[in-house]
Amino acid sequence: MTSVRRSDVAQAAGVSPAVVSYVLNGGPRPVSADARRRVEAAIAELGYRPNKIAQALRGTRTHSIAMLMPDHLNPHFAELAQAMEDEAQRRGYVLIIGTAANDVEREQSYLRSFLDRQVDGVVLISASAAPDVHEIEAAGIPLVLLDRAAVGATHSSVVTDNRAAAALGVRHLQEHGRTRLRFLSGPAELEPVRERDQGWRETTGDDSDARIWRSAFSREAGYRAVQSAIAASGVDFDGLFTASDAQAIGALSALREAGADVPDDVAVVSLDGSEAGRYTVPPLTSVVQDVHRLAAEAVEILVARADASVPVHLVLEPSLRRLQSCGCGLADHAG
Repeated sequence: MTSVRRSDVAQAAGVSPAVVSYVLNGGPRPVSADARRRVEAAIAELGYRPNKIAQALRGTRTHSIAMLMPDHLNPHFAELAQAMEDEAQRRGYVLIIGTAANDVEREQSYLRSFLDRQVDGVVLISASAAPDVHEIEAAGIPLVLLDRAAVGATHSSVVTDNRAAAALGVRHLQEHGRTRLRFLSGPAELEPVRERDQGWRETTGDDSDARIWRSAFSREAGYRAVQSAIAASGVDFDGLFTASDAQAIGALSALREAGADVPDDVAVVSLDGSEAGRYTVPPLTSVVQDVHRLAAEAVEILVARADASVPVHLVLEPSLRRLQSCGCGLADHAG
């Protein structure tokens, strides 16, 4: 006979699994009288029996951490996942990885799956500007928002200083004497994108969106955005800063197809610093996010500070990797 799960009770009662937990545990959040009656009726009808052994085991660790990211094809996220796995294994933990494919419903499905697996902690790079993590919170599972911290987040977070990263990339283009700059930014609703936009505006002194293009964080989206801009106005710019390596890779293809030489006609600087950027033509000059430190800090928060009631918020400084797409030589060093 198939055992009845908390999610089955929730579906029958027309509530979330978190509400079922609130009824069973007497909190931590209040439940309306109507919802409580429906949950209790569903429990009786389905014959649901909470797994007391599993509940008791929640006092110990399963030595597993779950990581959920929006896109495994993005080189930055792929390298961040690898760094997370290496760090988790070093600390004696197994890493479970899910990809939401930039789908909020799929993200929620993964989070519920992580609950069922009783992971010790969750690292989330959300596909949403305001991720719904109330079920993780209700279950008392430690959570770290990685790479993308939501505005007003009450959970621990580890991010790169996106404002400083954009400013660093734009200044480097200016140092090469480029004056007709464009910025290929990302989806405006995401907090790190807003911070990168702010860094661009402060460094260029341009508060308008006239020189900002937008696309998703993917090779194809970057290619289409630059191709469309060139089709409309030609190559009327001599410097391009992109909000991700993935977009830059697509942009290089669009510039090459338009007959624009990089870096002679257009200097390009990206943000991420993934290994994939080393093998583009020409190799990408990038503002680097330190994926190894991002991963190490996230795992440290979950493993060493899981019982801390005060959230930990870490903002890491970016660095610059000078390669050839900006006009620099082959020297590879941080600046």
